[in-house]
Amino acid sequence: MSIELVATSIADQAHTRIRDDIIFGRLSPGTKLRLDRLSSLYGAGVSTLREILSRLSSEGLVIAEGQRGFRVAPVSPQGFEDVAAMRLLLETYALPLSFAAGDLEWESRVVAAHHKLASLERRMLAGDQGGTELWKRYDREFHQSLIGACASQTLLDLYGGVFDQYLRYQMVAVVFRGEIAAKEHKALLDCALARDADRACQVLTGHVNGCVAFTLESGALK
Repeated sequence: MSIELVATSIADQAHTRIRDDIIFGRLSPGTKLRLDRLSSLYGAGVSTLREILSRLSSEGLVIAEGQRGFRVAPVSPQGFEDVAAMRLLLETYALPLSFAAGDLEWESRVVAAHHKLASLERRMLAGDQGGTELWKRYDREFHQSLIGACASQTLLDLYGGVFDQYLRYQMVAVVFRGEIAAKEHKALLDCALARDADRACQVLTGHVNGCVAFTLESGALK
């Protein structure tokens, strides 16, 4: 492997790890991102890390502070409401497109994604709280599968970035609404199989707004 490919691989791996650590709360909101410490943690050089943090800044996950360096973006109730509104805007636009175009392969992906999510939700409802990160990964996979047949990669890319910001708020607040959310996920699966986009958008709106209300009432983002 060439030196250039090795360097690219290291940079890509470091970018993925830092991004995941921010989204899943391992790097807390407001944390100062010191380049020397990041270099030892992620195995990338200082110049590479500056480029990575600049990219994450454009995604709204990192704040660039000029000569003072970088910091993990803070969270706030207003910020969560804004991200949730953008998620709903994109997802309710994509759902009818995906439902109209989805074929049997798409149905299979949706069913498989829901099966994994529902299985983990049952474990959590039974008291097993050790799989929170995996649960959110399955949650993201299910919702992305629902809109996966929309035939617009631009839309999917935009949605993916917004959903990751939404997910970060959930991880920071440790949001799990239990049986209510599980039932809403099952309702979305039923809507997908029935190609009922109008009902799906109604369920999704209640699903997202309910999560926002639950989170804000908990006070976890103050």
